[in-house]
Amino acid sequence: MHLPQEASLLRIFIGESDKADGRPLYETIVTRARARGLAGATVLRGFLGYGANSRIHTAKVLRLSSDLPIVVEIVDAPDRIEAFLPELDGLIGEGLVTIEKVRVITYRHGGDPG
Repeated sequence: MHLPQEASLLRIFIGESDKADGRPLYETIVTRARARGLAGATVLRGFLGYGANSRIHTAKVLRLSSDLPIVVEIVDAPDRIEAFLPELDGLIGEGLVTIEKVRVITYRHGGDPG
């Protein structure tokens, strides 16, 4: 797959305990992005954060329910990211979704020549 040099970064901020289709929301997002043929997705787990409700989410050992912050990042051509947004909107009940322009420097897999 080829990515254009001028691409979009879709960033989705959700909670670790968020669910869709009976499984973690971040898994559902990544699975659906892959099914649509988007270039790639990465899930990042935060250890501290807060959102619109100002409730702190933390990984401190003494907290029983942490619901840690999760960020899903997807990079692809702007039109492909835009086409994914309606599906994403149907999945997310709480969270934040952002898009920013990025410049792709390198995108290759193990079989690509150096």
